[in-house]
Amino acid sequence: MALERLRFADHLRPRPKLTGIDAVTRLADFAIITYALPPERLRPLIHERFELDTIDYGAGQRALLSVVPFRDLDFTAAAFPFPKWQFGQTNYRVYVRDRLNGEYCVWFIGTTLASCTVNIPHYLWRLPWYRGRMQFDTELAEGRYSRYEMSTQSRWAAAELSLRSRAGAALHPGFVDEESALVCLTHPLTGYYYRRDGRLGRYRVWHDKLELHAGEIITARFDLLDRLGLVPFSEQGQPYSVLLQPETEFTIYLPPVAVDEEG
Repeated sequence: MALERLRFADHLRPRPKLTGIDAVTRLADFAIITYALPPERLRPLIHERFELDTIDYGAGQRALLSVVPFRDLDFTAAAFPFPKWQFGQTNYRVYVRDRLNGEYCVWFIGTTLASCTVNIPHYLWRLPWYRGRMQFDTELAEGRYSRYEMSTQSRWAAAELSLRSRAGAALHPGFVDEESALVCLTHPLTGYYYRRDGRLGRYRVWHDKLELHAGEIITARFDLLDRLGLVPFSEQGQPYSVLLQPETEFTIYLPPVAVDEEG
């Protein structure tokens, strides 16, 4: 479905009350690397309840997929602020709309997590989260990256990434305007996915409006995207968009839930 005009004023919400094992964390080296690709490449991966968000870009309608690497600096349960964990993480997500309620959300293909705590979402909640070893090497000057390098060793989704900040504003052709693009790409608060038992799963997050700046890829190699036939290695160096933010805060509402097909 082609994206309509979106406004932050309609999507920003106060943070819901924290309860139980809800988690809070500061994220560092937060990046959103987005690819615009033919919808037919993605449609087989997405539950029929969801429509792909599309834009008129390049040779026609394109769906949007983002790779989102970052470092969790102090992941902890809100009710029990100790212990705190630090680890790298990369999410692979697709922008969709829920046919049942019209909500803009994301479909998670999966996540790599550089921590033994991955066993909790992987086994207990049956999330498509997988163990990986991740290294970040970044250099910032006045909030801009002169170097951003990320490496992931993982049987599920090995990756090598090198990028940097660039001058000028981010531009997102195909959207009604730039605010619509940023609402879509940076502010989905609900994620759906196929659980490892095949059921439909959902989890929610909260964050304030992100303040990202434009970046550019030097080199990129995402094994998962090539293996699934989504973005071949030959296309990974030409993303639709790169957005960067040195640090932000997220709230994750836990546990995630299994939902039936009627929602």
